[in-house]
Amino acid sequence: MKTSAWKAAAAIIFTVAATSAGAEANVSYLNTAEMTDVPRHPKDLASMEYTFTEQLKQLSDRLPAGQVLKVEFLDIDLAGDVFPRVPVRDIRVTKGQADWPRIHLRYSIEQDGKVLRSGEGKLADPNYQMGVNMYSQELYAYEKQMLDAWFRKEILPPQR
Repeated sequence: MKTSAWKAAAAIIFTVAATSAGAEANVSYLNTAEMTDVPRHPKDLASMEYTFTEQLKQLSDRLPAGQVLKVEFLDIDLAGDVFPRVPVRDIRVTKGQADWPRIHLRYSIEQDGKVLRSGEGKLADPNYQMGVNMYSQELYAYEKQMLDAWFRKEILPPQR
């Protein structure tokens, strides 16, 4: 009986989430093996891709209903430098020097199959350790903050 109650509750939550979403995001990663600095371990790479995809999906909820944000990651250089710790896991150290995050992406905003806007972005944050980061306790905090700033500046429609 508890299982069916949980299933019903989950179905309601997913239905509400699906009907409240105004826009969507389609995210892809082009040739991660050639990117400047992404995790080596497949599970870590999948975790990074999932984190960035979810971040963009959450941001796209702020777009007008019916719009689709499409993002292709062309290159990623994560904050910090990697130091091999053991053969399968690395440790990332951020020093705040020339190790700031960089992301090169291509994007478009579409509605009803028509492209409203498109372009490329070369995101970089040399001051990534300055100021307050609302994601400071999360993995890829600096990159998520950089994606937020890019979305506010380049993607959101101007407020009138």
